[in-house]
Amino acid sequence: MFAALDLGTNNCRLLIAEPARHGTFRIVDAFSRIVRLGEGLASHGRIADAAIERTLDALQVCAGRMRRRRVTHIRAIATEACRRATNGGEFLARALNETGIALEVISPAEEARLAVAGCTPLLDPDRRRALVFDIGGGSTELAWLAVKGPDRAEMLDWISVPLGVVTLAERFGGVEVDADVYGRMVGEVRDAMAGFAARHDARDAARDFGFQLLGTSGTVTTLAAVRMNLPRYDRSRVDGSWMTQDEINRVIADIKALSFDGRAANPCIGRDRADLVLAGCAILDAILEAWPEKRLRIADRGLREGVLMGLMAESKA
Repeated sequence: MFAALDLGTNNCRLLIAEPARHGTFRIVDAFSRIVRLGEGLASHGRIADAAIERTLDALQVCAGRMRRRRVTHIRAIATEACRRATNGGEFLARALNETGIALEVISPAEEARLAVAGCTPLLDPDRRRALVFDIGGGSTELAWLAVKGPDRAEMLDWISVPLGVVTLAERFGGVEVDADVYGRMVGEVRDAMAGFAARHDARDAARDFGFQLLGTSGTVTTLAAVRMNLPRYDRSRVDGSWMTQDEINRVIADIKALSFDGRAANPCIGRDRADLVLAGCAILDAILEAWPEKRLRIADRGLREGVLMGLMAESKA
């Protein structure tokens, strides 16, 4: 039995799976909890005590599930919050001592690679250039790909922008977000991506190779679920779905028009995400401005799936 644990700046996620046919896998258990590990990190430079306790509680749940499922192969990764925090090493030592989980802090390059590996099955093999992006809590990864065929892609270039939904929301505020604040969030992300966008033009790619856009993150999956008006989030409905540019614009406009309580009342946003969702929308708006495309494919998959594929490949070697 194989397990992939992804501890991000905002979420703790676990997938447990067993191998299936043709190099695929079957998920037998999953867990996700918002822990806000990076809360206050941008201003204080360290992981707050309350965030550590919340996260250790979630890791204990993950450890229990892995024991019950008798997991034999595990890779547990940590990303931006643990990369940046001055007390990251202390937190990792506590996590190992109290839960038995050895967290590996991966580089931004490895984070982008794993996200691409997990999402590759959703890419259209007939469009030979793709931008895959992952809007995280503490950073946003973008990868420029050459699609080589079904389930095959080569990462030609990538960037990790140190702006995510938590960092932006803490800097600009997430409860009351007016048009000026929203515009400044979009502008900050636009500036941070400018060099990468200049190197990889969507219009040139569309003309010469065919171009596609794929997003994986809580932001894009939330927007897809809101557009579908789901009574509760449903991964089977969201993963692999499409949104047009017009649909994205309408959903974002609708969310911007809501109060904090209105956002919290939406079953696909909820109170835990109500102060973060507009920061995510601003990041997405900046990406779509730089890489205009009529449709966006939505992936509720990424790092954990990439980790599982790597673990299973290694077990066969």
